[in-house]
Amino acid sequence: MEHDRTRTRAWVLHPEIKTDEQRRIPEPALEEAVSLAAALPDLVVIGSEIVRLQRAQPGLLFGSGKIEELGETFRESEIELVLIDGPVTPVQQRNLERAWKVKILDRTGLILEIFSDRARTREGVLQVEMAALSYQRTRLVRAWTHLERQRGGLGFVGGPGETQIEADRRAIDEQLVRLRRQLQKVVKTRTLHRAARAKVPYPIVALVGYTNAGKSTLFNRLTGAEVMAKDMLFATLDPTMRRVELPDGPEVILSDTVGFISNLPTELVAAFRATLEEVLGADLIVHVRDISHEESDAQAQDVETILDSLGVDEGRPRLEVWNKIDLLSENEREAALARAERDRKIFAISAITGEGLETLLAEIATQLQGTRHEKTLKLSFAEGDKRAWLFRQDVVRSEEQTDDGFVINVLWTDKQAAKFDGL
Repeated sequence: MEHDRTRTRAWVLHPEIKTDEQRRIPEPALEEAVSLAAALPDLVVIGSEIVRLQRAQPGLLFGSGKIEELGETFRESEIELVLIDGPVTPVQQRNLERAWKVKILDRTGLILEIFSDRARTREGVLQVEMAALSYQRTRLVRAWTHLERQRGGLGFVGGPGETQIEADRRAIDEQLVRLRRQLQKVVKTRTLHRAARAKVPYPIVALVGYTNAGKSTLFNRLTGAEVMAKDMLFATLDPTMRRVELPDGPEVILSDTVGFISNLPTELVAAFRATLEEVLGADLIVHVRDISHEESDAQAQDVETILDSLGVDEGRPRLEVWNKIDLLSENEREAALARAERDRKIFAISAITGEGLETLLAEIATQLQGTRHEKTLKLSFAEGDKRAWLFRQDVVRSEEQTDDGFVINVLWTDKQAAKFDGL
């Protein structure tokens, strides 16, 4: 039987362990894992299943009977790669690879692989590479023969990383040091860009949400931009920013960010932090939810957890957008609209049809009116402290020295103006 040998034949397993205090329903969790695998162009998912376990076996994860049964399936289907939707220890990985004669990739490895495939900016590439190396360092049973790899895949799936040799920790550590230095340079450049942008009188509105919630579709609808918007997990990785003129409101910078996901690998939290610096500095956060998804509440909770771990201030203004109401049944749709009607922080919309967008945009405009405004201040030479404070706040647009002191043109928020008055 002839097969397409250009793509790796994969099988997805979702272990449901009884002792786990999991909030997630196994069926949608498996579906998400299959979607993750489908996000990699080099893979073709041949089959998938939920494996229910009383407890995880320390050496092999699964029981011997199940290993035999799955091994038979993999041989018959000519499977080359098994994706396990959960954590797999290096020992379990090595033992399962020996038992099944296939490659094993856990959830962290798969997400790293996708991030590597998606990263486009220099910073994104460096962050993902560092995350991959940190992950690799803990897995002495895996190979890393291509530290100076080309972009596009980490070699976990195939390619030169296939030989099962012990990773050279020293080489990894040296590479991590090099990457950190490079990253510091990139971050410094971006900090300068951000400082320059802070002087532009446009508030920043950041779209955040679980992956596939429809952020990029909404972004495209509002900006007329052509950001990749596919029914695919992590369709966008690097943040995209566009200027948008709100009807009867201020001009804003709209930022589309990477989608979040449950059980985000710790190695990637730092990569997210860099990608989401725009969120940390945003004047308004718009949390986009796929309200038609059966796990919508759990997904929203995951987003909140990640925002907290990134240090996003709880007091920062936020709106919640219930997207995809066009996919709800008539009764569900009416209930969602009624709830949005009652709660002024919730907006039920469809990014595809445009329903509800007018109300959302009107609220964004209301939230941001007067976010930043210009003012000309006159300070005497004796008011050096006030002048220094303005520069520290990065609100000075221009300054002129006169015989009596300084004429300073600032762009600031009401909060900053109030603080200045209290100095």
